Amino acid sequence: MMKSSLIRINLIFILLVLFIPNFTSAESKTFIKEYTYQASEADSKISSRVIALEQVKRLLLEELGTYLESHTEIVNFQLKKDQITALTAGIVQTQILKEKWDGERYWMQAKIEADPHKVAEDVDALRKDREKSNELEDVRKKADELSRELERLRSELELSKKDQTNIVKYDEAIKELSATDWYRKGLSFARTGNYDEAIAAITKAIQLNPKYSLAYVSRSFAYAKLGDYQRVLDDTNKAIELDPKLAMAYVNRGFVYRNLGDNQKALTDYNMAIELDPKNALAYVNRGFAYSKLGNYQQVLADSNKAIELDPKLAMAYVNRGLAYGKLGNYQQVLADSNKAIELDPKLAMAYVNRGLAYGMLGNYPQVLADSNQAIELDPKLSLAYVNRGLAYSKLGDNQQFLADSNRAIELDPKNVLCYANRGDAYSKLGYNELAINDYKTCARLGHEGCQRVLRAKGVSW
Repeated sequence: MMKSSLIRINLIFILLVLFIPNFTSAESKTFIKEYTYQASEADSKISSRVIALEQVKRLLLEELGTYLESHTEIVNFQLKKDQITALTAGIVQTQILKEKWDGERYWMQAKIEADPHKVAEDVDALRKDREKSNELEDVRKKADELSRELERLRSELELSKKDQTNIVKYDEAIKELSATDWYRKGLSFARTGNYDEAIAAITKAIQLNPKYSLAYVSRSFAYAKLGDYQRVLDDTNKAIELDPKLAMAYVNRGFVYRNLGDNQKALTDYNMAIELDPKNALAYVNRGFAYSKLGNYQQVLADSNKAIELDPKLAMAYVNRGLAYGKLGNYQQVLADSNKAIELDPKLAMAYVNRGLAYGMLGNYPQVLADSNQAIELDPKLSLAYVNRGLAYSKLGDNQQFLADSNRAIELDPKNVLCYANRGDAYSKLGYNELAINDYKTCARLGHEGCQRVLRAKGVSW
């Protein structure tokens, strides 16, 4: 794909810097840039477009970063310019306005439209999330390395125009650069909860670069959010095959094993992740979850404390620790940890579940209802929130609602023995004794000692 009409390598960029207020929103600002790429003999229309797109995005992000430093609180975050650029790339989307190829030059005009103060808030959240910020920083470094590699290869190809080895390398570097752009888009979609779009974008990155191990890890995260555990396993296994030292691949695979009930396999993966990356707070949080399933609450405390030491802003670490304290009977500490988790992340449903549990043990049932309702509003599929709320209704004398919430909890989590015990209690309180016995038998067979005692008292076998 050599262009004989061009004999020199020259990157020409023409900047038109516009700062245009968007009058549809008093807070939104629009940044527009242009870039013209002068193709070398190594370039095609496709490669020229990839390079032009990377450069115009870089110029837009740098302009946005400069504005953020001058007009928002981002100046207090003590971030380097490159770090701001990397983080904002995972927040904003670039829109191409116009583009033109004349066979020698690729011209592109693009814009970023955003609320700078909202972007600054998102940057603040991202910089506190070690894994996501590292991920975005790695993408920036990868794009920079590829840009430098392309410059080097262009120079070598100018001297030796028929070097097939370098031509192949140049084509591969172009594909990898395009892959990083799609990957960055996928991360941005995932951050806002658009997991289908994230999967589509990251899949394009993988098609361009099938050896992109981080892309498989990030796609596995999106699949996990959609509950597609088989695809999570496929992607994490592929990532580990490509890079056996990629800690987050083991964290994500461990998550699947834990949700499939294989906590020993989950522990093996979390241990490996911690061995590879001892500062990975998420690995400790997830290992704590696995230990909680095995009833080792002292280890849950230890892992939660370690995660908090590594990342004091990690809300789920406080949720985990609160869970352990609850199992150990320290309900005041559950309240303290739940309140801290809610302070860090007001949208974390499990923090309200934990706090509701503590309030229930302390006899404050109206507050249990309030926290359970908040948890259900945030996550309508969280079975434990219905369990908590049902028990609160029972204590307040509303056994019909106790039954309704127990039914909903079973619908969401049919393997949860506590749900059947609760529904058996609800049926019993409402006088549906035969139905109550059936549920007590179910939970007794699943090992629930309370149900077994009830059935023994009634002289019923299970």
